[in-house]
Amino acid sequence: MKNINQQAKELIREHLTFWELARQNYAALEKVQTRRLEVNGYPVILQFNPERIRSSAAKIDKQSLAARPCFLCEAHRPGNQKWIDFGEEYQIIVNPFPIFREHLTIPIRTHQEQRILLRYKDLLSLAEVLTDFIVFYNGPKCGASAPDHMHFQAGNKGFLPLETNWRKTPKKPMVSFGQAGLYALRDFLQPAFIIISGSKEDSAILFNHIYSLLEIRPGEYEPMMNVLAWKEENYWFTCIYPRKKLHPACYYAEGDANILISPATVEMAGVFITPLEKDFRKVTAGDLQQIISETCLSTEEMDQLISKSKSYYL
Repeated sequence: MKNINQQAKELIREHLTFWELARQNYAALEKVQTRRLEVNGYPVILQFNPERIRSSAAKIDKQSLAARPCFLCEAHRPGNQKWIDFGEEYQIIVNPFPIFREHLTIPIRTHQEQRILLRYKDLLSLAEVLTDFIVFYNGPKCGASAPDHMHFQAGNKGFLPLETNWRKTPKKPMVSFGQAGLYALRDFLQPAFIIISGSKEDSAILFNHIYSLLEIRPGEYEPMMNVLAWKEENYWFTCIYPRKKLHPACYYAEGDANILISPATVEMAGVFITPLEKDFRKVTAGDLQQIISETCLSTEEMDQLISKSKSYYL
């Protein structure tokens, strides 16, 4: 019997033969234009991807969400979209608006809000079986275009600059538990945490520790964050990006000052999606640095979290 990783890759290939929407968009992805820039000393990629306008410009207020059918619910998906069951709750489907050469979405069967706290180990379990993929999570106010339906995404390894960038940056040890260690990437592209663990259970202890340190804003139910996980040999790697804002000021600006970049996990990992050609042509490394500084923690805010962590006991 083929493993989940093989089944997922075959699912993508199969959909490209009979699903016209997916076939067109994956073919277009082969021709997307990219630019390479350096931000804060780290290489990043700018990708001109017009089909991602649906995500970048998605309205996620309660009224807009209530007014549209949820596109992740099985009843509202295209009739020719197949899936692979993962466990009792999840379905692995092909993302028809790809950023990656192989791009999956992994919703739960029932319509429940986007919330990672009790599902972090599910993220690691997916990373364990999807061996050729990085699995990631957009928080409900951090890039999820369907924040009313719990889901993960996965994209092929070898694409995100994060995969090599994180190894180059100094890692400040914070705390360990069992087989897991938590490190602060203070002087990174943007401040982040990384958990390296040989145990899902121990990794979850440290993830919950970080989660407990982050602010939940009034009216919200989860701290703002983007999360990626992957497995190499016997270790899980989890990168956590605390956020303080969904959109930068340029997202709302008028005229030439407007830049339609809506940072989500992929942007945190070093690939900035521009659905509009005007932005792809004009965006500078300075613009990206400003977007990061407005939507992510500052080094001072990161230092406060590190200090706060020291006063907590696991």
